[in-house]
Amino acid sequence: MIRLEDLTKIFETPAGEVVASDRVNMEVPEGEICVLLGPSGCGKTTTMKMVNRLVSPTSGKIYINDKDTDAYDPIKLRRTIGYVIQQIGLFPNKTIEDNICAVPDLLGWDRKKSRKRASELLEMVALDPGTFLKRYPKELSGGQQQRVGVIRALAADPPVMLMDEPFGAIDPINREVIQDEFLRMQGEFKKTIMFVSHDIDEAVKMADKIAIFDAGKLIQYDAPDDLLAHPKNAFIADFVGGDRTLKRLRLITVGEAMMADPPKVTAEETLDKATKLMEEHGHISVVMTGPKGRARGIVYLADARGAKGKVGEHHHKLPATIHMREDLRTAVSMMFTHDETSLAVVDDDGFYKGYVTQRGITHLLGATYRDT
Repeated sequence: MIRLEDLTKIFETPAGEVVASDRVNMEVPEGEICVLLGPSGCGKTTTMKMVNRLVSPTSGKIYINDKDTDAYDPIKLRRTIGYVIQQIGLFPNKTIEDNICAVPDLLGWDRKKSRKRASELLEMVALDPGTFLKRYPKELSGGQQQRVGVIRALAADPPVMLMDEPFGAIDPINREVIQDEFLRMQGEFKKTIMFVSHDIDEAVKMADKIAIFDAGKLIQYDAPDDLLAHPKNAFIADFVGGDRTLKRLRLITVGEAMMADPPKVTAEETLDKATKLMEEHGHISVVMTGPKGRARGIVYLADARGAKGKVGEHHHKLPATIHMREDLRTAVSMMFTHDETSLAVVDDDGFYKGYVTQRGITHLLGATYRDT
């Protein structure tokens, strides 16, 4: 959807020429998020601003959906591209509804259609339309204003969005919430997004691809897991941090890492059967499920071996369970919190789907390095 070919920007300064972007070549596929990263002054923001002509290129080409943007009037081009910045810039004299509808109104949308769109978008970022549509920006918190700024960029349904550190000024708790809401919207709308950030953790969470710049040059452009597992050089390795292996934990879901179809017992089965099952699989415990398969408790080999009776008479409460959609970072955190080396994995209905272990996570992360 976005293609840059030898894109270059040279600024003339009193001290001479400064090459802000140096022959940048990259493609952002349709429906993907590309996060541009790098130290201050590396050229990431300049590169992004050339896409909607807020900065004019010195040389090179920019294509959107295979169309050369040189052929477009810059103002008309910007109306077809959503743009979100850190200083959100809502119109203080307009209601939230009219702020969201600003670009659709410029484009001549039917008023009823645009207002319906505003209401739907507010709901998607957990802001009640009945409460917020007629309010003014000063009546919203900073985090609420930022949410409005994001959906304002989506209001005219642009195929491409540019985002310049959109969540950088928000406190960490609200930032996580807004990031999650944005990713949910992206899952539905599938926009093509170029996103400038200074935060490697944000990039790993948000991006399909990460582009890291230094001194105007694009140094590495890869999927987050490939970037973390295989930094191209010492600069990239230093930039992503010494804990890059741990950062990879958030890229893998528990469902991808779990041992599926696990052994299990029910309350009515005997301890002897539970013991044999654990010994057969080399386990020190086994999950007890209800009649329909929901995780109900745990039986330990040390308790079951040599004992008589039924599982339901000797089980313990599960220390914790984890949903299969959670990431491995959350799983590891829960293991440390509960002093456990494994967790039972459940689905939306609480059905026992598998288990994840510290050892299994270590093996999974190490496999990427062993296979290269």
